Amino acid sequence: MAILRKNRLSTASSNDQPTTPPRGPRLALQALFTSSPTSFAAIQPKLSPNSLASFISSATSTTNAASGSSNRFNPKLIFSQIVAIQSIHYLVLSFLFQISYVLTGSTITIDRIFTTKYLNLWSTEGWIDNSAVLLSSIVGAFLLALIVEKSKKCLDFSITLFSVHLIFCIIYDGFPASWDWWIINILGLIVMVLLGEYLCSRVELREIPLL
Repeated sequence: MAILRKNRLSTASSNDQPTTPPRGPRLALQALFTSSPTSFAAIQPKLSPNSLASFISSATSTTNAASGSSNRFNPKLIFSQIVAIQSIHYLVLSFLFQISYVLTGSTITIDRIFTTKYLNLWSTEGWIDNSAVLLSSIVGAFLLALIVEKSKKCLDFSITLFSVHLIFCIIYDGFPASWDWWIINILGLIVMVLLGEYLCSRVELREIPLL
């Protein structure tokens, strides 16, 4: 009996002794796993359907505002783009006529750009200038992709280029009355529009970010 009492007293004294709290990482882990569900829920981020919807709407409005500012009418930018495309177009034509002079010995004159006498569908010499006009239209399509970068604006800028060129031709040598001139220039206009829209659409697809 005395032995049993002694064991009970020793057990009770051992239970009454305070336990030393764990230190270091054990203390952090024990505090994490023994915390109540309410305290654990308090540290979780509060994400409700309403907050998610407001976040999506704010992001959409920001994107729309950015796209609206980029599509805003800017006369100075449009005028500078027209001048750049028109100037480079004539530079390309001049360079191609220089090449034709080196290869074929044809004369170099400004009449090749602003008159109708050198454009001919039925002669070999005429196709030298015809090819120069068509090649300059191909270069113009690449200029649209580099300068304009919008497929929906290719038709406007191409027609503007053709219209300004027509005005210069009228001022220089009168209204062009040759069907060959109209066929070659309209064909070059079609090539410039179609190829320019294709290249600009590739540029637009490349600018879309992948999520």
